[in-house]
Amino acid sequence: MRPDGNWSVRIIGTVAVLGAVTCTPQQQARSRVAATASLSSSGWIDVTATLDPATTPVYEGDAPMKFEFLKDMRKGDGFTLSVYSMGAHSGTHIDAPMHFIRDGAPIDRVSLEPLMGPARVIDIPDSVQAIDAAELNRHEWRGAERVIFRTRSSLRSWMASRTFHRDFAYIAPDAAQLLANAEVQLVGIDYISAEQFGAQAPRTHQILLGKGIPIVEGLSLESVAGGDYDLIVLPMKVAEHEGRQHGPSCGSDPDRRPVADPTACRGPPVANRLAVGWSFHRKVDSGHNIGLISRG
Repeated sequence: MRPDGNWSVRIIGTVAVLGAVTCTPQQQARSRVAATASLSSSGWIDVTATLDPATTPVYEGDAPMKFEFLKDMRKGDGFTLSVYSMGAHSGTHIDAPMHFIRDGAPIDRVSLEPLMGPARVIDIPDSVQAIDAAELNRHEWRGAERVIFRTRSSLRSWMASRTFHRDFAYIAPDAAQLLANAEVQLVGIDYISAEQFGAQAPRTHQILLGKGIPIVEGLSLESVAGGDYDLIVLPMKVAEHEGRQHGPSCGSDPDRRPVADPTACRGPPVANRLAVGWSFHRKVDSGHNIGLISRG
């Protein structure tokens, strides 16, 4: 996010469709030209945790992850075709309000608005397990529209370890309440749950999801520094379910230069960007991928 709080135009995939709704044909044309000229894969950091039964942690009690090749050209078949099964909260994923709110929105009804825009990555020391209100207030989080925590999980590469670690860093309910009261639009963290393991009640989830704030969990932030980014989260559209994997990506423009006419359709900011969706970077034969993108 630029110091003056303004966004430059950057249109990616479905974002172009959204931006076109309120633009004149001339503005749409200018935006498409500018976006095409400026859109590049360079400078993006894939922050999606690779889905692999050998390295992906599964939350204790959750469904196991299974990958299988039904057809395999390496074994003489004419084509390769795979199938996989896993819990909706495996790897990098989004919690929709339905996860802990009885009448909360399922993932296919979560608006794109909180999933796209400025985000701040906050570095939490390895010694901290509970990100409570006191810890949160030690950091410059106020004014951030979206807050993502980089914790001991990234420092210890736990999202690339099949072992489930119960002592992961979590967001305490009092910190969740501060974030909700500040009307943060999205919260993210680098392990497969934002809630303390064994908590008597899922208060953190209830507080955030009860306010309609989606939670991005399982981000792979090992190579991402703290700072301000643009975030794009594009979950797979699954009807009437509470969570879904997605793909985040992250990149930066050191000069924080505008990439298009600011009077044209609005898009995500330019400098640092975080993107979560199914259309970036690593792919299996189905085209699934997830990444974090720091673009400003």
